[in-house]
Amino acid sequence: MRIFAKTPTFDIVGKRKFAMVISSILFIASIVTLSTNWLNLGLDFRGGIEIELGYAQTAKVEEIRKTLSRSGYKDAVVTNIGESGQNVTIRISEKDNTSKVEISNEVIGILQTKTSEEFEVRRREFVGAKVGEELREDGGIAMLIALAGIMVYVMLRFEWRFSLGAITALIHDVGITLGIFSFFKINFDLTVLAALLAVIGYSLNDTIVVYDRIRENFRKIRKGNTLQVTNTSLNQTLSRTLMTSVTTLFVLSAMYFLGGDLIRPFAIALIIGVLVGTYSSIYVASSMVLALKIDRSHLMPVTKEEKADSYP
Repeated sequence: MRIFAKTPTFDIVGKRKFAMVISSILFIASIVTLSTNWLNLGLDFRGGIEIELGYAQTAKVEEIRKTLSRSGYKDAVVTNIGESGQNVTIRISEKDNTSKVEISNEVIGILQTKTSEEFEVRRREFVGAKVGEELREDGGIAMLIALAGIMVYVMLRFEWRFSLGAITALIHDVGITLGIFSFFKINFDLTVLAALLAVIGYSLNDTIVVYDRIRENFRKIRKGNTLQVTNTSLNQTLSRTLMTSVTTLFVLSAMYFLGGDLIRPFAIALIIGVLVGTYSSIYVASSMVLALKIDRSHLMPVTKEEKADSYP
């Protein structure tokens, strides 16, 4: 591509106000939809039943899924486990006024009468709502600890303005990703939570690369002002940012189309996170630093003469 043959000269910084308006609209929309619809929590968080079946032949997962859906269990998650394809797990949410034992017996009865394949019940597990609540709380705490650690790390490596910029970008990425999951009612389980933590790491890595270049150019480029130096830095890292995102999206697309129903929400979360994270590392993180009035003097190393002058 011609754009990567030499450093581009896009006016990225000049479009930052428009970009921040778009980001603000998307983030507010995400907060609204989360407030009204919340998330379509999976069995990990709201409790339910997991049944493991062993088939004599390779299990017909799609047939099992359709049979349960026609029988009123549309949210049943049916997946193969193991390499043989003969073992299947079925995960079903609880129903009001119906015990978990009754639900599991009903599901087994449906498969025995409406499918032709023979199977044996190998395991039944019941996840209570209390366990799901604890998982939600622990997941939320894990994310807050990650953000706090990142804030301290960036502050020590760069400067407090960069720290606030990085945290703003990460909250922006996670918030919009959660908003999309809420709006489209995509199943949110522990794998998606893990994907969100991966998104935080991916987005932070891109942001650190941009910040490193900004700091380096503040020390190298003497004639440009803050906006010019920042714009040059963003253009210099643009090819790296885009190529990393494109190659990552290739892998995630394969996971989405070939990974099956169980891994699809995980892939969706990562795809959204990579797209939003790429955008935020270019616009949100740097725009926040500029809004906090970053200046060359904040990143220039203190000389021995300056130290001596500061102590009479």
